[in-house]
Amino acid sequence: MKRFLSYLLFLLTLAQGVRAQERTVQNRPYTDLRPFHFGILVGTNLQDLEFNNIGPQVFTDDQGVQHEYIITADQDRWDNGFQVGVLGELRINNSFQFRLAPALYFGSRHVSFHNMNPLGTDSLISRVQNLKSVYIGCAADLIFSAQRFNNHRPYVMMGFNPMINLSGSESDYLKLKRYDLFFEAGLGCDFYLPFFKFRPELKFMYGLTNSLETNHANHIKDKAMLPYTLSVNKARSKMIVVTVYFE
Repeated sequence: MKRFLSYLLFLLTLAQGVRAQERTVQNRPYTDLRPFHFGILVGTNLQDLEFNNIGPQVFTDDQGVQHEYIITADQDRWDNGFQVGVLGELRINNSFQFRLAPALYFGSRHVSFHNMNPLGTDSLISRVQNLKSVYIGCAADLIFSAQRFNNHRPYVMMGFNPMINLSGSESDYLKLKRYDLFFEAGLGCDFYLPFFKFRPELKFMYGLTNSLETNHANHIKDKAMLPYTLSVNKARSKMIVVTVYFE
């Protein structure tokens, strides 16, 4: 009896698996045959900066006394933001699409500075800067999609995203350059609903250039800020982006 019940349970499980693979009625069956289409996007992101600290620095004050600083700068957490935009997608063939997606990215970065010199005048004192950022970018992505099954279709993507930084202040410790270029890669899935196509996507973005404005120290009026401004000479921007497309 136990063996019979085991066989029955196995057959029921197998039947359920076969049923799960049955074809269903497709929503919007011809939507992927369009040569070009538009859409909108909304989403959220996590932003980070990867700094290169230069190590010990020596500065001479107004009285001619030299002070040594060993300052480390770090973004001590991933800060969240959001993005909105539009897209235009070109169908290349049954598997490949090319997408342009201009968007605005809003966010901030919590940067902390620590003077690690135990003999310094303000040793081990932390200073903080909330580095706000507003980017306008236009992602150019190549998408490779699997074959559609029922009302879903997974895909992978990669591309480049040139960006313009619209924010920055001369009174900040650090300032980012106006232009940056990101490499991005990710994955997602198309869900075909009765009236539109819904596409959630996760992608990772990494800055390919030094995003730090290295001439910013020349414009700072408060000389007490210089040890912190000059504590780093490189910065790479990183983002983790979750986006929802409506097409």
